[in-house]
Amino acid sequence: ISLELGGNAPCIVFDDADLDVAVKGALAAKFRNSGQTCVCANRVLVQEGIYEKFANAFSKAVQNLQVGDGFTEGVAQGPLINEAAVQKVESFVQDAISKGAKVLLGGKRHSLGMTFYEPTVISDVKSEMLLSREEVFGPVAPILPFKTEDEAIRLANDTNAGLAAYIFTNSIQRSWRVSEALEYGLVGVNEGVISTEVAPFGGVKQSGLGREGSKYGMDEYLEYFEYRLTLDSDIAAVKLKLKTACSAGRVQYQPIDLP
Repeated sequence: ISLELGGNAPCIVFDDADLDVAVKGALAAKFRNSGQTCVCANRVLVQEGIYEKFANAFSKAVQNLQVGDGFTEGVAQGPLINEAAVQKVESFVQDAISKGAKVLLGGKRHSLGMTFYEPTVISDVKSEMLLSREEVFGPVAPILPFKTEDEAIRLANDTNAGLAAYIFTNSIQRSWRVSEALEYGLVGVNEGVISTEVAPFGGVKQSGLGREGSKYGMDEYLEYFEYRLTLDSDIAAVKLKLKTACSAGRVQYQPIDLP
């Protein structure tokens, strides 16, 4: 069985990151399909040394996103799936505001009406807010500050989900350390779009079971059997029969050296 059960993806921006790369990557990770994918960045964690600069540059980039009919040239943001989705986004934003968060951009329904919601950026978000605890599944980017690498890892892992995560840094050593410490099935480094059919897709913790895609995704469709033989007859003939069955797709053959 293979189950994909959603996520709460962190997007971690360290102060040694290339600002332009981080803004472009976070924009893609957060606002693809108007924030309505399981791997969308749900929390943007930014190190204090680059926090203000990133928040300003990111807000300008989000402001340039054109909202409208997806069949219109230049449109990058469409509507949410239904009215219930809009109400959920509204409740998450209001919860954050009531607990001290600041809306830098958007924060309300779009003037187009229906189920359109303005691309939104919110700062001063805390870990106890709904925007940090649950998957918003909409065009809202909460920005949380952190001081140290250890704090970023702790905040990122402080969730029962574990599907996708994103890191932006120019340090190879840091990218390996943090990737190994993150409790997520997929990790992108300096990249905002990470899922691909040639790599196994899936999460850990309560984000699901099993994998899709790549040769490893085939495991979910296979049943494995063991055949243990003890024979005094011609071993070469036995191996030949097993190889024949393997080539016909009936069994998988793995030779074992026999005494």
